[in-house]
Amino acid sequence: MYFLMVCKHHDGVADQRDALRPAHRAHVASGGNGLARVLVGSAVTPDDGVTSLGNFGILEAASEADARAFAETDPFARAGLVSDITITRLADTFQAHRIEAMTP
Repeated sequence: MYFLMVCKHHDGVADQRDALRPAHRAHVASGGNGLARVLVGSAVTPDDGVTSLGNFGILEAASEADARAFAETDPFARAGLVSDITITRLADTFQAHRIEAMTP
């Protein structure tokens, strides 16, 4: 199944986010130790295209619980930078084959 993950971050956490970015990227690369496969993801920004408001990802996971566990075990979330996590299932007709996945 495929899910849209949206993680909103608290204001004023840029320095913490920068410090945790390598651990966050390792989490993404491992799929949270196999909880999910990340097809695509990025920071979410306002019009300046630089200031991070949070991040999103399109995940392949066995269940919504696994997708949520992936989000909740991300270093950004574990460190308290994340104010809200939304997991939404995508339609069965989602064309994942059109995306080159970020993780194997």
